[in-house]
Amino acid sequence: MLQLMPTLIMMNVALGTAITMSSHHWVLAWVGLEINSLAVIPLLLTKSHPRAIEAATKYFLTQASASALILFSSLISAWHTGEWSIHTLADLPTNTLTIALMMKLGLVPVHFWMPEVIQGVPLFAGLILSTLQKMAPMAIIIQSSHLINLNLTIFLGLASILVAGWSGIGQNQIRKVMAFSSIGHLGWTILVLKFNPDLALFNFFLYVLMTTAAFVTLISINTTKFSEFATSFHQDPHLTVMMTLLLLSLAGLPPFLGFAPKILISMELVKQNAILLAALIMVTSMLSLFFYLRLSYILTQTMPPNTLNSSSLWRTTKSHLITCPLISLLAIMTFPIIPSIIVL
Repeated sequence: MLQLMPTLIMMNVALGTAITMSSHHWVLAWVGLEINSLAVIPLLLTKSHPRAIEAATKYFLTQASASALILFSSLISAWHTGEWSIHTLADLPTNTLTIALMMKLGLVPVHFWMPEVIQGVPLFAGLILSTLQKMAPMAIIIQSSHLINLNLTIFLGLASILVAGWSGIGQNQIRKVMAFSSIGHLGWTILVLKFNPDLALFNFFLYVLMTTAAFVTLISINTTKFSEFATSFHQDPHLTVMMTLLLLSLAGLPPFLGFAPKILISMELVKQNAILLAALIMVTSMLSLFFYLRLSYILTQTMPPNTLNSSSLWRTTKSHLITCPLISLLAIMTFPIIPSIIVL
């Protein structure tokens, strides 16, 4: 029975996500969000450790508060409009509902829970929190994008990019860096939401793909600290090179996949005459670029400091699932086909 627990947990997480993504009624969407949030808590507690218990408690309290705000806002909207449709929302509870959904996503200024929770859980749980757990609230946000205040989305997106870049610079834990990376990428998604919802959805899809590839590679390398990265090249050079390329893709450097959403969002903002906003996000994204390049530099050290007389370290050949290189290849080298996808 214990062996089936991860499968049952993932089935419940997928069920909650599917209910929310397919519903047009606020109550059904709320039920899906609750199933999604509660199902992942046992996954956070797979290791009986005080940090894991603390992370699960923080996650539960934050998600419960956000769910209460969503239910409260939808009740007020139904009272004013007489409808429970997601596409119909009264003006009064719109901002409250937006903040609640941003709390689910972990965006600034309600991002306080995400770095601490991801830091306290295993890498696989961090993968689920950074990707699958974001799909349900993002589906609601995209469905109700025409009702959300433009100035609020600009503030949340720009603040998320700035805070994520600034906070990630001084980190020495890989999981916290990935958490701030998630906040920054979601900031780009929310920023362009009102201007072009389809582009926001496209950016979110690419974010999920790149983040999944990065976490799967980290799980294969089994590395959580910067200090461990210095010796990872000798232990597993192929995956280390793959991780370096993934970090450059997450940084948004050409010719990797991560460059596509950044250039498309910048072009869309210029097209909408938001030239100053486009310049601001490009400048603030330099902060994130710094810690991505810092990580890449640490990974590419061919000879870490050591006191051994040997010129190279012994290593054993590890066997990895085919999933890791396939996902990583998609997240790195798909950029050349992006123009064809956009035309279609």
